[in-house]
Amino acid sequence: MTIIRPERPGDEPAIRAVVAAAFPTEAEARLVDLLREAGRLSVSLVAEVDGEVVGHVAFSPVTVGPGVIGAGLAPLAVRSANRGRGVGGMLIGEGLAACCTAGFGWAVVLGEPRYYARFGFRPAPGVGLADEYGGGDAFQVAELVPGALPVGAGLVRYAPEFASLDV
Repeated sequence: MTIIRPERPGDEPAIRAVVAAAFPTEAEARLVDLLREAGRLSVSLVAEVDGEVVGHVAFSPVTVGPGVIGAGLAPLAVRSANRGRGVGGMLIGEGLAACCTAGFGWAVVLGEPRYYARFGFRPAPGVGLADEYGGGDAFQVAELVPGALPVGAGLVRYAPEFASLDV
């Protein structure tokens, strides 16, 4: 059985291991550490199976225009042995719900459009939003609260910790 829960003190090494193993370099694992140290890890959830952390999702603040704040989903990581079992989907679904509870009205992600569409994401350029990384239609947005989406607001900026890494 998979349990999705908020990150707790002491989870950091397990989260680091899961994230580092899920990507070709440790850049994403360092990013999570930097966001946590800066107090910008707004939502941080883990997936546990039999008491072991097997997945993690992070959301940090993003801004557009004059201080309109949303949530940026990155990174999402699941241990290879646990992929294909819905763990990533559970993390995303619970993470978006936690973002809404935390007061975020919208969220963005840079990822596979067909995968993220099932969670309500759609190409952000279609609503007048752009990202700093040239993601095109892979840069997507989901409205978490009706009317909160900053349509036509232009460039969405991620937390400064993203710029300090070659992610």
